[in-house]
Amino acid sequence: MFSPMLAELSGSLHIGLAAIGSAIGVGIIGMKAAEATGRNPGAAGEIRNMAIIFAALAEGVVFFAIFLAPK
Repeated sequence: MFSPMLAELSGSLHIGLAAIGSAIGVGIIGMKAAEATGRNPGAAGEIRNMAIIFAALAEGVVFFAIFLAPK
């Protein structure tokens, strides 16, 4: 009786935790990119490009969690 409900909860739980972790990671990336740009304004373009790439990689974790969720 509780097994399907528990399976659905655990599936949603790991997607939510992945989304929270990804959001925290993207926030840290943005924070450090702003800090690095403040320290070296001449490298702002390179820092921005790397921050965008790393943010996309961090957000990719959520897609893996969604696709690997139990159906």
